[in-house]
Formats: sequence, C-alpha cells, structure tokens
Amino acid sequence: MATLAVSVEKPVNQTKPRNPVAFKALLIFVFLYNARPEDLIPGLSLLPLNKIVAVVAAVALISVLKSRQGKFQLPLEIKFLLALMVQMTITIPFAYWRGGAFNTVFSRFGKGVVVVLLIGMVVENLPQLRKLLYVQAAAVSFVTVASLIVHRTEQGRLVGALGGVFENPNDLAVNLAINWPLCLSFFLLARGPIKKSLWALSLAAILVALTATYSRSGFIAIAVGGLIALWHFGIRGRRIGLVLLAGVGSVVLLLAVPSHYRERLSTILTMKEDIGPHGEMMSGGSSEGRLELLRLSLEMMKNHPLVGVGPGNFPVVAGSWHVAHNTYTEMGAEAGIPALMLFLLYLWAARRNLRWALKSTTYKDDKEFRIFTGALAASFGAYVVGAFFSDTAYNLFPYFLVAYTTGLYRIAYPSPESNRKNLTTRNYTESGSKHAETTALTDGRSRYGIVRASKRKSGAPTFTR
Repeated sequence: MATLAVSVEKPVNQTKPRNPVAFKALLIFVFLYNARPEDLIPGLSLLPLNKIVAVVAAVALISVLKSRQGKFQLPLEIKFLLALMVQMTITIPFAYWRGGAFNTVFSRFGKGVVVVLLIGMVVENLPQLRKLLYVQAAAVSFVTVASLIVHRTEQGRLVGALGGVFENPNDLAVNLAINWPLCLSFFLLARGPIKKSLWALSLAAILVALTATYSRSGFIAIAVGGLIALWHFGIRGRRIGLVLLAGVGSVVLLLAVPSHYRERLSTILTMKEDIGPHGEMMSGGSSEGRLELLRLSLEMMKNHPLVGVGPGNFPVVAGSWHVAHNTYTEMGAEAGIPALMLFLLYLWAARRNLRWALKSTTYKDDKEFRIFTGALAASFGAYVVGAFFSDTAYNLFPYFLVAYTTGLYRIAYPSPESNRKNLTTRNYTESGSKHAETTALTDGRSRYGIVRASKRKSGAPTFTR
C-alpha cells in the first residue's frame, strides 16, 4: 500500500522576501524620507542621499520586474497612479512655468511612483509590512522629539526641526496626525514596560507637537483619525480601558492647552477672527486668505479644466506664492480635472483595500494584522480629511499610505501562485500525489481566505482585481 506524506511549509506571512535587496532599498528610502538625517548630521547634506536611494530603488524596481517576467498584474490603485503620472506629464508643455512643472512631476512626484510600485510588488507578508510601518513610525517619532527640543518656530508656530516636508506647520501637523495611529498600533503590540513607555512617549510627543503647531487642519485630522482608531481598537477591539483612557485624556488635553489655542480652534466654524499663538487677534487674515485661495483654485480649474496651469505652478500663477491649502482643488487647478478624478480614484481604491482587509479571515485570525488594519484605516481617514486643509499632492506620505493598503490586501488575499509555492511541498508517493496536493492547498486556502468557491459566493475580489 502506498504511503502518503504531506509537508506544509510556513505560511506566506512567514516566508522570506523574494527580493531582499529591493526590500532593503525600500526600507532605507522610507527612513531617509521621514527622518531626514542629512539635515541633522553635519556634512551629510553634501550627499544627495534621497536621489541616491531613489536611483537604487529604481534599479531595484527593474530587478523586480525582470524577476516577475510579466506575471505580476498591477493592482487597481497603482494603475490609477500611473495614469495620474501620465496626465501630469501631458500637462507640462501647457504649464505656465514649464521648468517648475517638469521638476515637480519627475523629481517630487516621480519618486513616489517608483516607491509605490516597489511597495506594491515587494511587500508580500506581514513581517515586511511591519518593518515598513515601524521604520516610518519610529522616524516620525524621532523628528517629533527633535522638533520639540530644537523648537524652531514660524510666527510662534512650531515647524519641523529638520526642514523638508516638515518645514510648514500645517504640513507637519497633518503628517503627525497621519502617523499617530501607527504609533498607537505599536504601543498596543509592544511587550515589556520599556517598549510600552517609549511608544507612549512618542504618542504624547506627537500630541504636544501638534498642539504647538497651532494647526487647525492638524487638529481636525487627528480628531478624525483618533475617533476611527478608538472605534477599531477600543470599541470593536473590546478594550474598555482604552475607551475610558481616551475620554479622560481628551478632557485633560483640552484643559491643558492654552485658552487662545481653544479660541483659535473655534475659528474653524466662525472663519472670522484668527487667534495667534500668543493670543493676539489677527483680523481673520489666515481664514479669509484661505477662502480666497480656495476660490482662486476653483477658478483656475474652471478656466483650465483639461491640463490646469501646470504641476507646482499654482503659487506662481496666483501671484501670492501661497499654495491653495487644499490638496484636491490644487490638484485640479494645477493638473486639470482628469488628474483630480484619478487622484480621487486612487484614494477610493485604497478605501476598497481596507474594506476587503476588514472582511478577510486573516483579519479575524491574526491580532497583528487586525491592529495594523485599524491603524491604517485611522491614518487614511486622517489624511482624507486633513487634505482638505493642506497641500500634500506632491508629498510622498499619502502615496506611502495607499501603498501600505496594497500590502494589506496582498497579505489578506494572496495570489494562488504564491500560496501554491509557499503552502505546499510535494513530498508524496506517485499514487497519493493528487490527494496530498489537494489537502495542502485546501488547508492553506481555507486559512488565508482565498478559496475560489467562497470568493464567488461572497463577491470578494481576487488579488489581480
């Protein structure tokens, strides 16, 4: 009688990366973009670190494409992003300042496209996603603490200590709001008092720094992100202590902040009088100016609906050298309504990834996956709302965020080829081969929620979408 032996390898979430060099290049890029060590370490600024790593990432992307041999099908959100890149490229010849548009598209926005492609193709398991999120959260925590220590200000409002994408108080605040849920996820996963304390310190530092920016957009963004995080981690996760702590902490924070900060927040509704960082009245200059910039961006979108005035050209055309302080209207004004629609579809695809991740069996069975899904959902909500009050179209962190949802989807719904490779080992006799392979594949698919029959019934999409 023939014997039957079935050997199942480690699941896809535990396998080593197929492209370790590309993944390491990705980690380095995320760290350098968020931590900006060249602005802190003397002499390091002489080296174009971001450009060097971007070239390394591009080479890594080419190697990944060659290794896949055309077998990888791009997720829908990446297709939208590539279409957005094409639309922006088309607008360059029609731009008011062509040189500025070219630099914006290929130097600022282009790097994000390369990195998003890398994330979409390289991240295949939970340890990889965890490392990326950890590097970003730790780097932003470092920048936050450094900003509080150095305490550089602009008209009394805290700005990033290291410049770059954190030079503007509002951009710093929105970025802090996006990363706060990620730090919260690592606080919940941390083991031991030291790690818990460090992440708790990071959470507190972000709240203090965000308050010091006096950014109303940052406050709105972190309020939305905090509520979503509270829903996922506190109510849905049945952590009653966290719900009580959030309620008490919110009251204490509102009582601890200066009275003129609360008065400044009240101008979100009135839009009449602005309150400065020292309590001085500012005659509504900021609020009225933002309304005027909003009207101007909508007017540009109306007058240049197809190609806009050129990526990065809004401050020049407006004549005030101010951005529109609204990612959506500025995208439409600078690159046309088609670009705005593609950007919205890109965000919609990310929301769809999160929705399907929440429905997956991996979400139900894996605590770490569940926490990261909740954190990314909170960060995504914070960004979508914060983008109404800040200019983030050419910063990379929103594109990182959407790419992370691609990784979530791949982990929750691995491709059949990936499961066949990672979940089965054909160690059986010839007479029992079919039964052995079927058993291993069925076990793997039922565990990771990718049984084709169940997908057809539930309507869940396959990985290729």
